[in-house]
Amino acid sequence: MKDFNFYAPTEVVFGKESEQQISSLVRKYGGSRVLLHYGGESARRSGLLDFVKQQLTSDGIQFTELGGVVPNPQLSKVYEGIDIVRRDSLDFILAIGGGSVIDSAKAIGYGVPYDGDVWDFYSGRAQAKTCMPIGCVLTIPAAGSEMSYGCVITNDLVSPPLKWSYNCDLGRMRFAVMNPLRTYTLPPYQTAAGVTDIMMHTMERYFSHHTDMLLTDAIAEALLRTVKECGERVLSDPENYQLRAQIMWGGSLAHNNLTECGLQKDFATHGLEHELSALYGVTHGAGLAALWGSWARYVMNDNINRFAQFAVNVCGVRNDFSDPASTALAGIRAMEDF
Repeated sequence: MKDFNFYAPTEVVFGKESEQQISSLVRKYGGSRVLLHYGGESARRSGLLDFVKQQLTSDGIQFTELGGVVPNPQLSKVYEGIDIVRRDSLDFILAIGGGSVIDSAKAIGYGVPYDGDVWDFYSGRAQAKTCMPIGCVLTIPAAGSEMSYGCVITNDLVSPPLKWSYNCDLGRMRFAVMNPLRTYTLPPYQTAAGVTDIMMHTMERYFSHHTDMLLTDAIAEALLRTVKECGERVLSDPENYQLRAQIMWGGSLAHNNLTECGLQKDFATHGLEHELSALYGVTHGAGLAALWGSWARYVMNDNINRFAQFAVNVCGVRNDFSDPASTALAGIRAMEDF
């Protein structure tokens, strides 16, 4: 087991009544003039956007809106947000949506106090010294950005476009409001892609050369089994609160670094998929599903016992003690079938 630091400072407010606390949370973390950042029309159609605006107005909190965030969030929208925050002297960012909106909010938060180009952080030319305070109301469990230190942005102003990440604790959410009821209307495809992304965040950490991490393994395997089971069941029972809640909380735990304590993560499949998303607009979870099996077969012999353990403990494959390679391959096939 390797030495590690675990840092998860985000205040999570989870449940059916969680949204009642949005304005008080904004106040708690210093917000009085807010950039309300969201994606397409779903936040408006669902009534969530109007609910949040009413709450902020009732509490005397001013806000400016910036919608239009797309999947694989774009640098051009980030630049627009930076200009608005500076123009209106805003002091807080509230993201309403999934990982794309949250990542866009993080990039705006980095860019506002920075004298240079915010893309410098993603290209490795600079490190952030500060970030605006940001909170989120999560509507799509998938990316885990509500509790992670990561942020992925697509530079749509170059050809070919570049999708690069930046990891920094300064951009972590001050709070994350999570109401599983808001996920009932997610289309089956988006639900499935989200479940895949959640599982991959833990699988990218699970396949490691480090040993003697029994507790981290047990947490990771339980998370993977739970999200896998609930993901299969929720497609035929989309308004099951219990299933939606497990998936939503699983998305946060899968990417807040809990399942990497004591080991070295990989994230090669994510790196490969970012290229597909940047070039072709591939849905992130679908791209990960398409790539993972090939990656797994390519590397499994470097730690065959790890893949055999995964096959048995996560995928329910019978352990062939005389042939760990066959057990490992059966596990890879089982995950591909899923």
